[in-house]
Amino acid sequence: MVVVDGTGVPIGLHVASAHPHERTLAEATVRTIRVPRRRGRPSTRPNEVVADNADDRAALRSDVRRRGITPTMPSRERRNRQRPKRGRPLRTGASYQHRWTVERCFAWMDTYRRLVVRYDRHLHSSRAFCLVAIMLWCVDRILK
Repeated sequence: MVVVDGTGVPIGLHVASAHPHERTLAEATVRTIRVPRRRGRPSTRPNEVVADNADDRAALRSDVRRRGITPTMPSRERRNRQRPKRGRPLRTGASYQHRWTVERCFAWMDTYRRLVVRYDRHLHSSRAFCLVAIMLWCVDRILK
Protein backbone atom coordinates (compact mmCIF):
# COMPACT_ATOMS: atom_id res chain seq x y z
CA MET A 1 0.00 0.00 0.00
CA VAL A 2 1.24 3.46 -0.89
CA VAL A 3 0.43 6.95 0.36
CA VAL A 4 1.10 9.77 -2.12
CA ASP A 5 1.12 13.54 -1.85
CA GLY A 6 -0.93 15.92 -3.98
CA THR A 7 1.41 15.61 -6.95
CA GLY A 8 1.46 11.81 -6.92
CA VAL A 9 4.88 11.32 -5.30
CA PRO A 10 4.89 8.48 -2.73
CA ILE A 11 5.41 9.66 0.85
CA GLY A 12 4.56 6.43 2.66
CA LEU A 13 4.86 2.73 1.86
CA HIS A 14 3.68 -0.39 3.66
CA VAL A 15 4.35 -3.86 2.29
CA ALA A 16 2.52 -6.88 3.70
CA SER A 17 1.65 -10.39 2.61
CA ALA A 18 -1.23 -10.94 0.23
CA HIS A 19 -3.51 -12.52 2.84
CA PRO A 20 -4.81 -9.61 4.96
CA HIS A 21 -7.48 -7.35 3.50
CA GLU A 22 -6.21 -3.91 2.59
CA ARG A 23 -8.72 -2.32 4.95
CA THR A 24 -6.79 -3.77 7.88
CA LEU A 25 -3.50 -2.43 6.49
CA ALA A 26 -4.67 1.18 6.10
CA GLU A 27 -3.80 2.23 9.66
CA ALA A 28 -0.27 0.84 9.38
CA THR A 29 0.14 2.57 6.04
CA VAL A 30 -0.95 5.94 7.42
CA ARG A 31 1.69 5.58 10.16
CA THR A 32 4.44 5.36 7.50
CA ILE A 33 3.75 8.87 6.16
CA ARG A 34 6.82 11.10 6.06
CA VAL A 35 6.30 14.57 4.57
CA PRO A 36 9.66 16.25 3.88
CA ARG A 37 10.28 19.76 5.19
CA ARG A 38 12.91 22.33 4.36
CA ARG A 39 14.50 22.03 7.82
CA GLY A 40 14.27 19.43 10.53
CA ARG A 41 12.88 15.95 10.50
CA PRO A 42 9.97 14.96 8.26
CA SER A 43 6.43 15.61 9.39
CA THR A 44 4.18 12.62 10.04
CA ARG A 45 0.95 14.63 9.92
CA PRO A 46 -0.29 15.82 6.55
CA ASN A 47 -3.32 18.11 6.49
CA GLU A 48 -5.64 15.53 4.97
CA VAL A 49 -5.84 11.87 3.99
CA VAL A 50 -8.00 11.01 0.98
CA ALA A 51 -8.97 7.34 0.77
CA ASP A 52 -11.45 5.33 -1.26
CA ASN A 53 -14.63 3.86 0.19
CA ALA A 54 -13.03 0.45 0.81
CA ASP A 55 -10.99 2.03 3.63
CA ASP A 56 -13.99 3.50 5.42
CA ARG A 57 -13.84 2.22 8.98
CA ALA A 58 -14.61 3.94 12.25
CA ALA A 59 -11.25 2.82 13.66
CA LEU A 60 -9.33 4.37 10.75
CA ARG A 61 -11.30 7.61 10.93
CA SER A 62 -10.73 7.95 14.68
CA ASP A 63 -7.03 7.07 14.38
CA VAL A 64 -6.52 9.67 11.66
CA ARG A 65 -8.48 12.33 13.58
CA ARG A 66 -6.55 11.57 16.78
CA ARG A 67 -3.33 12.33 14.90
CA GLY A 68 -4.74 15.70 13.78
CA ILE A 69 -5.37 14.70 10.16
CA THR A 70 -8.65 15.32 8.35
CA PRO A 71 -10.04 12.09 6.81
CA THR A 72 -11.75 12.42 3.43
CA MET A 73 -13.42 9.23 2.24
CA PRO A 74 -16.94 8.34 1.19
CA SER A 75 -18.82 6.55 3.94
CA ARG A 76 -20.09 3.05 3.33
CA GLU A 77 -23.55 3.94 4.65
CA ARG A 78 -23.82 6.79 2.19
CA ARG A 79 -22.66 4.53 -0.62
CA ASN A 80 -25.37 1.96 0.13
CA ARG A 81 -28.10 4.55 0.66
CA GLN A 82 -27.43 6.70 -2.40
CA ARG A 83 -26.50 4.87 -5.57
CA PRO A 84 -24.91 7.23 -8.08
CA LYS A 85 -25.81 7.04 -11.73
CA ARG A 86 -23.32 5.35 -13.99
CA GLY A 87 -20.24 7.49 -14.48
CA ARG A 88 -21.00 9.88 -11.62
CA PRO A 89 -18.83 9.54 -8.49
CA LEU A 90 -20.04 9.90 -4.93
CA ARG A 91 -19.74 13.44 -3.66
CA THR A 92 -17.42 13.71 -0.71
CA GLY A 93 -15.78 17.10 -1.09
CA ALA A 94 -13.44 19.02 -3.32
CA SER A 95 -10.29 17.16 -2.31
CA TYR A 96 -11.69 13.74 -3.27
CA GLN A 97 -11.80 14.92 -6.88
CA HIS A 98 -7.98 14.79 -6.90
CA ARG A 99 -7.92 11.07 -6.12
CA TRP A 100 -6.89 10.47 -9.73
CA THR A 101 -3.31 11.37 -8.69
CA VAL A 102 -3.30 8.34 -6.40
CA GLU A 103 -4.67 6.11 -9.14
CA ARG A 104 -2.05 7.50 -11.53
CA CYS A 105 0.68 6.48 -9.08
CA PHE A 106 -0.78 2.96 -8.87
CA ALA A 107 -0.92 2.77 -12.68
CA TRP A 108 2.71 3.88 -12.87
CA MET A 109 3.70 1.19 -10.35
CA ASP A 110 1.85 -1.39 -12.46
CA THR A 111 4.36 -0.83 -15.26
CA TYR A 112 6.86 -2.74 -13.13
CA ARG A 113 5.81 -6.34 -13.54
CA ARG A 114 7.78 -7.40 -10.50
CA LEU A 115 5.56 -5.22 -8.31
CA VAL A 116 2.34 -6.54 -9.84
CA VAL A 117 3.14 -10.25 -9.83
CA ARG A 118 5.32 -10.14 -6.69
CA TYR A 119 7.86 -12.82 -7.44
CA ASP A 120 9.75 -12.21 -4.20
CA ARG A 121 9.18 -14.59 -1.36
CA HIS A 122 10.28 -12.30 1.46
CA LEU A 123 8.68 -8.99 2.39
CA HIS A 124 11.98 -7.16 2.83
CA SER A 125 13.07 -7.87 -0.75
CA SER A 126 9.66 -6.85 -2.10
CA ARG A 127 9.79 -3.62 -0.09
CA ALA A 128 13.33 -2.95 -1.36
CA PHE A 129 12.21 -3.30 -4.96
CA CYS A 130 9.28 -0.94 -4.30
CA LEU A 131 11.72 1.64 -2.93
CA VAL A 132 14.03 1.23 -5.92
CA ALA A 133 11.08 1.69 -8.31
CA ILE A 134 10.00 4.83 -6.43
CA MET A 135 13.54 6.22 -6.56
CA LEU A 136 13.75 5.57 -10.31
CA TRP A 137 10.42 7.30 -10.82
CA CYS A 138 11.47 10.34 -8.76
CA VAL A 139 14.78 10.64 -10.64
CA ASP A 140 12.87 10.42 -13.94
CA ARG A 141 10.53 13.20 -12.81
CA ILE A 142 13.47 15.41 -11.79
CA LEU A 143 15.21 14.94 -15.14
CA LYS A 144 12.11 15.83 -17.18
